[in-house]
Amino acid sequence: MKKKTVFIIALIAAVSMLTYKAHAATGTLPIPKISLNIDNSGSPKDYVDSIKVLILITVLSLAPSFIVLMTSFTRIIVVLSFVRNALSTQQTPPNQVLIALALFLTFFIMSPVYSKVNSEAVQPYLQNKITQEQAIQIGEKPIKEFMLKQTYQKDLALFVDSSKIGKIDKPEDTPLRVLIPAFTISELKTAFEIGFLIYIPFIVIDMVVASILMSMGMFMLPPITISLPFKILLFIMVDGWNLVVKSLIQSFM
Repeated sequence: MKKKTVFIIALIAAVSMLTYKAHAATGTLPIPKISLNIDNSGSPKDYVDSIKVLILITVLSLAPSFIVLMTSFTRIIVVLSFVRNALSTQQTPPNQVLIALALFLTFFIMSPVYSKVNSEAVQPYLQNKITQEQAIQIGEKPIKEFMLKQTYQKDLALFVDSSKIGKIDKPEDTPLRVLIPAFTISELKTAFEIGFLIYIPFIVIDMVVASILMSMGMFMLPPITISLPFKILLFIMVDGWNLVVKSLIQSFM
């Protein structure tokens, strides 16, 4: 059976080499033709429409960054990671589950904001009631309101002063290039505060288990091996996932 398989592979290789030599000898080696052409246009509007499509594709490629830095996703995924680390369950739940849960929680929390953007900016623009510039100005207001509500004044002042844009009359006038980094570090700070509170009960369990093992002279047994079932049991008894998700949702209200 092995000899037959080797013979077939050798036959296929020989046929491929003969075919390549035949094409090379006749100068008809099949090489794909790659070209980039710009067709003639009858009006400048066609060029503008093509540029708009290119810009739209570029914006869509940056959509993951917008979801991470302009929504509740950052706080949620960091807190969920803290929960998993506090439980000491290594890769359980896996990263795919945590990211999927964080995405759906983000859609749930941000749905009022996006509904407002859709009704006040997107739909009027699609119906040609407002221009593109007006749609952008109207659409960014609900997003800015959400971000400003979750941003610490100290963090916002840091980037306003560093950008040297001068005095801002109203917080709503803050440019997104200044508001986004301020919102991000505020979200990280809030997530770490929640993570600290999550760690406290599990650290107590680790300390109690380690003290008991040391008093029994069981120095070679890792405390985490004994404390892990108790951590999971505590998390189940208090309905941990419900409490964590509820706290995350309420933190944005």
